[in-house]
This record gives sequence, structure tokens and C-alpha cells, in this order.
Amino acid sequence: MSKVALVTDSTAYIPQELIEKYHITVTPQILIWGDETFEDGVDIQPEAFYQRLKNAKIMPTTSQVSIVNMQKAFSGLIEKGYDVLGIFISAKLSGTIQSAQQALEALGSAASKVAIVDSNATAMAMGFQVLTVARAAADGASLADCVRLAEKAREHTGVYFAVDTLEFLHRGGRIGGAQRFLGSALNLKPILMLENGRIEAVDRVRTRTKALERLIELVAEKVKDKSPIRLATLHANAEQEAREVLQKASQQLQATETVFSEVSPVIGTHAGPGTIGLAYMAGM
Repeated sequence: MSKVALVTDSTAYIPQELIEKYHITVTPQILIWGDETFEDGVDIQPEAFYQRLKNAKIMPTTSQVSIVNMQKAFSGLIEKGYDVLGIFISAKLSGTIQSAQQALEALGSAASKVAIVDSNATAMAMGFQVLTVARAAADGASLADCVRLAEKAREHTGVYFAVDTLEFLHRGGRIGGAQRFLGSALNLKPILMLENGRIEAVDRVRTRTKALERLIELVAEKVKDKSPIRLATLHANAEQEAREVLQKASQQLQATETVFSEVSPVIGTHAGPGTIGLAYMAGM
């Protein structure tokens, strides 16, 4: 029986040591900045991205993983004898699943060795799904078993995030249900969530401190009476605050696993600097 290899995209933010441990293949999203094109997390890293964003006269845009890179990832693993499961960013946020499906069509008969699952998420809400399946695959789970597990894991994950401004989401066309917060008093901090793969508005609070406290409260409500609990913070150029959120949330909710991650340039383009998120997986 073939072993199963996992493929995801660069918005998962799985720490490098876990990517290496479970042999996860990460396909890069694309960042377009004027005449320059970068592969997310390959040609441009978060620190350099946010530094450049501060003084940029031209704002970056994004594009999904290329079909060529997706096909390379799939065919390379198949040639090594693997079955492949791809778990990618929500189709309601990106065309990445479409790239994966087009790459499959180019594989011919080998396409039967590949399955694709829409995470309905991004960031470590997706990353936890990938890790859960990668761990099962390492223990010998079949491709069919991995698909079932991925679909189950999807129902146990989520992410809330606080943004400094809705400007970036609005400009990038990813604002979704947070549209109704546009035009609010400027000093109110929006709190958003991913629900069914789409950005939805949750709350508005008066200060950043309150916003970060509210993130923990919202996740606590979601994971109540469930265990184990896995937590991850993600941040766009707000490392210290994100570390504090993760520490507080982990202690309060008695997390069994915690992950600290940065927001890559592609998601940072849409969320904007200062964004902090709290992702969770609970009950499996």
C-alpha cells in the first residue's frame, strides 16, 4: 500500500520543523508588486515584506499557486511512490483549489493517486487540519482514510482575527461579511472570523487591548467542554502581542499543543499590518 504525502499552500503557516518532520509539501502563493513577482515565503519573507509595505507607493496584489507548481508537487510525490492528499485555502478566498484541479487534469491516469480537500479555512485553522492528517499518514493511514479524517478535522477548527483596519480586506476584495463594518467609527477595532470558508464580521471593540482579549473569549466559547485543544496565533508584524495572546489563551484553555506563526506576505496583503489571529482545533 502506498504511503500518503500531504500538500498544502503557503497560507497554512505550519512551522518549518513540523513541515520537515511530516514531509509536508508547501506550494507557494504568488505576490505581485508592480513589475515584480514573488513566491510567497520563498522569494519574500514576512519581515522584508512589512518593511517594504510601510513606504510603498504601489500596493501589492496576489494570485493563487500556479498550475505548474501544483503539478510539480503532485507528480514529484507520485513518482516517489506516494498517494497524495492536497488540503488548501478556502475556495471562497482563493483560486488555489482551481489550480490544483487543473493540475490534476494534466496528470492523466496518475490523477487517481491524488485527492483534494477544501479546508474552508486558512492559516493554522488549515494548518491543524494538515498536521492531523499528516500524523495519521505517518502511522500508515490510507488515502481514503486521510480524506475522511481531513473532512472531519475541518469541522473542528476555526480562526478569529482582529484587524487594525478593514482597508486592506476591502481593497483586496476579500472583505466578505465584514462589509457591514465599513464606515464604522475609526477607533473601533473589528473582530472577524472564518465561517464556511468566508470572512464574517463578529464584533467591534473600542481598543486594541480589548480586541485581543475578545479573541480569547470567542475561542473559549467555541472550545468549551471539548478536548484536546490546540491553539495557534498568527500575526502580521505584531510579534510581541501575538506571543502574549498565545500564552494567555494556552494557560486559560489548557491547550495540549500551541503553535506560534507569522502571517505570510500573501495574507498580509489582504489583512494588513497589525493583524493578530487565534486559530484552534478542538475535540479531536
